[in-house]
Amino acid sequence: MLELEVALQQILAALPAPVGETVALSDAFERVLAGPLTSAVDLPPFNNSAMDGYAVRAAEVTTATPAAPVRLSLRGRIAAGESGDLEISPGECVRLFTGSPLPRGADAVVMQEDTRLEAADRVLVCDAVEPGESVRRRGTDVRRGDLLAEAGEVLNAGKVGLLAATGVESVSVGRRPRVALLATGSELREAGQPLAAGQIYESNRLTLAALVRRAGGLPKLMPLVPDDPEATRSALQSAFAECDIALTSGGVSVGEMDFVKAAFEELGGQLQFWKVAIRPGKPFVFGRWHDKFLFGLPGNPVSAFVTFLLLARPVLRRWQGAKELALPSIPGVLAESLANPGDRRHFMRVRVDDAGQVFSAGAQASHALRSLAAANGLVEVPPHSTLAAGTTVTVRHWD
Repeated sequence: MLELEVALQQILAALPAPVGETVALSDAFERVLAGPLTSAVDLPPFNNSAMDGYAVRAAEVTTATPAAPVRLSLRGRIAAGESGDLEISPGECVRLFTGSPLPRGADAVVMQEDTRLEAADRVLVCDAVEPGESVRRRGTDVRRGDLLAEAGEVLNAGKVGLLAATGVESVSVGRRPRVALLATGSELREAGQPLAAGQIYESNRLTLAALVRRAGGLPKLMPLVPDDPEATRSALQSAFAECDIALTSGGVSVGEMDFVKAAFEELGGQLQFWKVAIRPGKPFVFGRWHDKFLFGLPGNPVSAFVTFLLLARPVLRRWQGAKELALPSIPGVLAESLANPGDRRHFMRVRVDDAGQVFSAGAQASHALRSLAAANGLVEVPPHSTLAAGTTVTVRHWD
């Protein structure tokens, strides 16, 4: 039985190098950048006004007050989008709007609210300004050649906006893994079907599909697989024919009706390991079939959820070339104690509130979906230990 870190290291070491593909920037949100990007332009690309007002020479309006305004001749106006090929001489100003290019000779902008129009060609300035006031200087945000984003970064909305502002049309990103989702068990039924005695509705595929999408993968829901060796073998074969990764739930333990490991080996797959020293989720299978991979998750929904987050999610991120693989971690303070009397590390489902208080999400049994739905993070509790209320803990946060 492997420790969590050893198991994850073995999986990551087996993965192929990320493969890049080019996508339009409009489709690049939350994709992983395959290479660094530098700016081809300055931002702002020219000196421009930060607001509606008048371009002036700051030294000429140092004495301006509402009671004693400074009179300037109106040289003209420059709208946003115009070339701004004007130059002001002493005693002159130019009407500007937000984004208008700053005319030559001007070094500040007086807000429209601090002026009065005395005549069609004369403006009264009622407040002093400092040099550079309300002016966005060329290159003060980004200089041409500046690094905008590094390889392995996930493109969030802000990064997409920055790239768009520098004229980027398309980017090279890591290819997303195609993930086949299989659920095994003769007791499972699709939603909408009537349930006979001993049957339950299957939920793992939809839950895992949501997590796969969140990690950047492309999930494909496969038909339910009954507890039958041939059916299991056929389902795995179909999954590998269509996808990079087969992600199964159920059928990976040691029971007489657990066929995933044997079916995988009959297809020529090589099992790497199938036990990890964590709770929930000890029976976790990792194997390789040619250039495809098997992740066999437990059938209990909480176990499948937790093992995906700890062992499969980092793989989907690395597949795309991401630098950050782990779940985001946030600090919190326990509002109640968490106890682990067992001999395996227990990743307990918790709820973190806006004040950073951490509460147990409810029942910690591996079948308990209500508490899973109430949770938004995991707290690791070491074997044979209790974390007292008031303890500062690290929460692996997913929602």
